[in-house]
Amino acid sequence: MQESFISFLGENLQLFLTYTGFYNVTSGHLIMILVGLFFIFLAIRYEFEPMLLIPIGFGILIGNIPFKDAGLQIGIYEEGSVLNILYSGVRQGWYPPLIFLGIGAMTDFSALISNPKLMLIGAAAQLGIFGAYIAALQIGFDPKQAGAIGIIGGADGPTAIFLSSKLAPNLMGAVAVSAYSYMALVPIIQPPFMKLLTTKKERLIRMKAPRLVSSTEKIIFPVIGLLLTCFLVPSGLPLLGMLFFGNLLKECGVTRRLAETARGPMIDIVTILLGITVGASTQASQFLTVQSVMIFGLGAASFVIATCGGVMFVKFFNLFLRPGNKINPLIGNAGVSAVPDSARISQIVGLQYDSTNYLLMHAMGPNVAGVIGSAVAAGILLGFLG
Repeated sequence: MQESFISFLGENLQLFLTYTGFYNVTSGHLIMILVGLFFIFLAIRYEFEPMLLIPIGFGILIGNIPFKDAGLQIGIYEEGSVLNILYSGVRQGWYPPLIFLGIGAMTDFSALISNPKLMLIGAAAQLGIFGAYIAALQIGFDPKQAGAIGIIGGADGPTAIFLSSKLAPNLMGAVAVSAYSYMALVPIIQPPFMKLLTTKKERLIRMKAPRLVSSTEKIIFPVIGLLLTCFLVPSGLPLLGMLFFGNLLKECGVTRRLAETARGPMIDIVTILLGITVGASTQASQFLTVQSVMIFGLGAASFVIATCGGVMFVKFFNLFLRPGNKINPLIGNAGVSAVPDSARISQIVGLQYDSTNYLLMHAMGPNVAGVIGSAVAAGILLGFLG
């Protein structure tokens, strides 16, 4: 009787062990757990996009806890599981437009309205998107996959998720993590190229103070912006519509509660859900592939091209501007839509050469233009490839 009980206990203990993470762990799981811990480290130690990297990093830990596939419905790719339901917001493209609503409600377009030519810098920085698209085609990705990869160059995580969910759902985890990684690494990636492509004389250019923008102009801008961009690229409507709607809530003066909700609790909740589920989607079996490595490489290239494209466009544009109206090319990097980090880098690098030359307000113009530009570029790619 006692031997039978011990045997029964041993069998059940052995069965229990087969369900533990220790039994099912692979080297892939351990590698991804280290990646998640690295993201969390960067967010806490260096404050690199902590609102994004901490949810994504912790999501990577959640997604790479090994378990036995026994119909428990706990994994993000198991139909009907809680994580799978939450991940629907990423797969179906619900979260990105809600993020854009919040971005619109917290964005001040005054710098762009006061100096509309800065919009051209935001457009020039989108070269990274189309450069990476061409490169992805050349190395063997199909057109839809190449479009999803190229959007990383816009340094806009929600746009990257939205477009990849439509064009290449199987690459969405790698595209999203790559986009957010490079957004977080703006302070490391951009300054060397900004310094390499500019002369000391160019870095010392002082720009005229932006003119004061009236409240009427601020109210009209989102309406005109919506009509112009969406008549041009209707496929960008989910992102651009919500962006400009959020901005109108902010500027009209009579929907303060709605604007505060959009830029406060709502965007925080959606950011948490988006970050944790994008991170959890990086299960080692799905994520650790040659394709993912190639996507990370192409993403880095597209981000560098976008940064250089913005800086070089300003240098070219200055050839046609009179002295006193020239633009400091250090704000060219801000044409990517990593708001406000790219603009802050323009300010930091500028102050290294002239401690009294404040570029932040000027850099916010191309920075917010980059948000619009990346959404328009996504709409173009979706219209042609969707």
